[in-house]
Amino acid sequence: MQLSIDLTGREVLVTGTDTAARQAVRRYEAAGAVVRRLAGPHGTAPLPAKPFLVAAVDDGQPGWEPLLQQYRAAGVPVAAEPAAGAAGHVTLVGGGPGTTELLTVAAVKALRDADVVFYDRLAPCQDLPALTSAELVDVGKKPGHHKVGQSDIEKLMVDSALAGNNVVRLKGGDPYVFGRGGEEVAACVAAGLKVQVVSGVTSAISVPAAAGIPVTHRNVSHMFTVVSGHAPLTDKEHGHLAGLGGTIVVLMGIGTLHHLAAGLRRAGMRTDMPMAVVERGYRPGQRTTIADLGTITSAAAGCSNPAVLVIGEVVRVAEANRGHAEAAADLDRLAASLLGS
Repeated sequence: MQLSIDLTGREVLVTGTDTAARQAVRRYEAAGAVVRRLAGPHGTAPLPAKPFLVAAVDDGQPGWEPLLQQYRAAGVPVAAEPAAGAAGHVTLVGGGPGTTELLTVAAVKALRDADVVFYDRLAPCQDLPALTSAELVDVGKKPGHHKVGQSDIEKLMVDSALAGNNVVRLKGGDPYVFGRGGEEVAACVAAGLKVQVVSGVTSAISVPAAAGIPVTHRNVSHMFTVVSGHAPLTDKEHGHLAGLGGTIVVLMGIGTLHHLAAGLRRAGMRTDMPMAVVERGYRPGQRTTIADLGTITSAAAGCSNPAVLVIGEVVRVAEANRGHAEAAADLDRLAASLLGS
C-alpha cells in the first residue's frame, strides 16, 4: 500500500547509518520535512519526544527494534525505508516510450535509489522529480543536435560512479534496442565499475500498440523486423526487408521515410502495402497517419519525430478493429437516443 501525505514542516526522525540513510534523508527533505537523524540505535544525541513520523532505514544493524517499539507505543507512525543503493554503481534503465505508466517495477526502484540520474529526452523525464530525489542531469539528444556527445555521456557516468554515487542512466525504450546501451556498459566495465541493465518496454512494440496496431496477428503476420531509421538503408537491405514478409517497424524514421518507401518499391514491395506513422506515442498530441507505400510520403509530409513507422498488413487489422469499435459506439449512441425519446 502506498500513501501520500503532506510532510511540509513536519518533524521526521530518520534512523540508520549515514551511508544507508543518505537517500531516505534526501527524499524526506525534498518532501519538505524537518529531518532529524539517528545513525545508531544507541546514540547519545537527544531525540525528539514525539516526531510526526519515524523513517526506519534497513541498515542491517541490530538493536533498533526497542527504540522503534517505543515510538509506536507513543502513537508515532514508523515507516520502513530501504537502505540506499550501492555506491559506485551504474544502472542502465529502460524508460519505455515516455510514460511513467510503462516503467517497470525495477526501473522505479532504481530511480528511487539513485544519487544521480543522467536522462534522455525520450525517457519519462517530466515525472522524474516525483520518482527520485537524485540530482537530475539532462544529456538528451535531438536529431542533428547532440547537446552532450556519447563519449562525454559515458565519461560523466563513469566519473560520477567513481566518485561514489549510485548512478542511473535513464534511456527511452530499451537500452539494448538502438540505445547504445552496449557501449555504455563497456565503458563502465572498462573503468572497473559494477553495472547492470534494467530492460524497458521498447517503442517498437508499445507505440504501434498505442495506435491499435499489433506487430503480429494470426493468419496475417507471424514475424516482425525492427529497423533503425536514422540513416538510409542500402538497396541490399531494402531487398532483404521486402523479401522477408511480415511486419516492418522503423524507429525514428521520418527523416529517411522517402528513401525507405522508394527503396522498398524498387525492391518489389507492392505499392498498396498499408503503412502507418505513429507520432508521439503515449504522449500529448499522439497522432496516427495511415496510407500505403505508394502515397505515404505525401500523406506523412507534416509528420515529425519521435515517430514509429509500421509497414504491413497488420495496419489493416487496426483499421478493421477501429471500424468495429466506431460501429459499436454508433449503436450505443443510437440506443441511448431511442431510450431517451
